[in-house]
Amino acid sequence: MKVLIIEDDVKTASAICRGLERDGYEPIMTHTGEQGLRCFEAASFDLIVLDWMLPDRNGIQILTHLRGRGTRIPVLLLTARDSVEDRVFGLDAGADDYLIKPFAFSELLARLRVLLRRAGEHEPLRLQIGDLFLDLEKRQVLRGLRKIPLSPREFDLLACLARHQGQTVSRHMLARDVWKELQRATPLDNVIDVHVAHLRRKIDDGQGVKLLHTVRGVGFVLKESPSRE
Repeated sequence: MKVLIIEDDVKTASAICRGLERDGYEPIMTHTGEQGLRCFEAASFDLIVLDWMLPDRNGIQILTHLRGRGTRIPVLLLTARDSVEDRVFGLDAGADDYLIKPFAFSELLARLRVLLRRAGEHEPLRLQIGDLFLDLEKRQVLRGLRKIPLSPREFDLLACLARHQGQTVSRHMLARDVWKELQRATPLDNVIDVHVAHLRRKIDDGQGVKLLHTVRGVGFVLKESPSRE
């Protein structure tokens, strides 16, 4: 699981990062709101650990920005502000949970596990990007009224991209979540690129609006916008 940490206190952020790595997470550490947002736009994450008080955009502003875009990624808000009014304000702004500093790392870890369980329980059975519709239960794909036949691997690939629509998904993440292989002697990059090329032809050929885009040197993004390739 990939976790974005946005925390300006270097000691706290480093401790969280080390602890998450020990427990098998893949943490990325940033120290300002702007850095955190840039990192979020450049990669795909499963969770965000967000400090309230940051030197530029504060945590509430970041939450408002993310939720205003429709981003549903679970967010754990960290703060020393412990009044009931502050907790209510943070949750109303879009936080999924709230942890008061100082805290035990074991509690932070437990709260992250709860957020991940909730996210899995509430995953929608149908996803839509523009006129592309995915039925995750029936494993069917439509572009407009046209049914698109996909192989099982192509469907899993498209579903992974759709779950993170608007966010760049790296080849490393696709290898982990779609191919379930991270211990290969050679990377899966070429295999992934071939599957993406086949998938792009099936969903985008003949369409005025392209949905599957390559982010050069990083990965791929599924979104309704002009291609920059």
